[in-house]
Amino acid sequence: MCNLYSMMSNKEAIREFAKFLRTTPSADNLDTTPDIFANGYGPIVRNTETGRELAVCRWGMPSSEDAIGSKTYDSGTTNIRRTWLPHWKPWLDIPNRCVVPATSFCEPDQVGGTFKNQWFALDESRPLFFFAGIWTPLWTSVRKVKEGETTADLYGFLTTAANADVAQYHDKAMPVILRTPEEVEEWFALPVKEIKDFQKSKTLPDGTLSVVSTVLKWDPPTATPSHLKDKPEALPAPAASVQPDLF
Repeated sequence: MCNLYSMMSNKEAIREFAKFLRTTPSADNLDTTPDIFANGYGPIVRNTETGRELAVCRWGMPSSEDAIGSKTYDSGTTNIRRTWLPHWKPWLDIPNRCVVPATSFCEPDQVGGTFKNQWFALDESRPLFFFAGIWTPLWTSVRKVKEGETTADLYGFLTTAANADVAQYHDKAMPVILRTPEEVEEWFALPVKEIKDFQKSKTLPDGTLSVVSTVLKWDPPTATPSHLKDKPEALPAPAASVQPDLF
């Protein structure tokens, strides 16, 4: 399950790739973010009735009753694998489609038992890609007890079977990654009945991803993590980037 990713690209690169028509006020001053955590905020390009727009929303779709259980809050569901379950039906249609810009994503090393973070990117330069996602507007819930009831636009993204690059560390799943503008267009217009097959087809070929960093809770190592952006003097020395031989 991916609960941490990085977005180090810029508005114009996102526009060129995902063809959004306008920017909402929330994304007017879009900045790079090396550490977008579950239940935090990140940019998305979303379908609307009047065209695509870039917006900053909260990561984590409304969870099912089974997932919430006896809890008095819902921190959201970040990764969506079983899209055929009735819970997800209200948000699968084209008006609720979005794509989530990213430059790398993180999975803990569960297979090795160390649980050290492994950061995956398309290559060392960390080019822009997108996760295939869904979103919903103005959802009111208690995300954190200390916050109380809040209302926010929410998003999450689809997952699929892990390829060999990811499975050697985290063998349960990986995000559905869109690497070309054509794949973005396909997702924005895909009929609902084809989503399940689309997910299955989007396991990336083995050798597509590289581990570009490890251990840290942000990527790239030279970036300033969000909680230290106002305290540059406190930034620790970055760890060396690790590139194991995957292939």
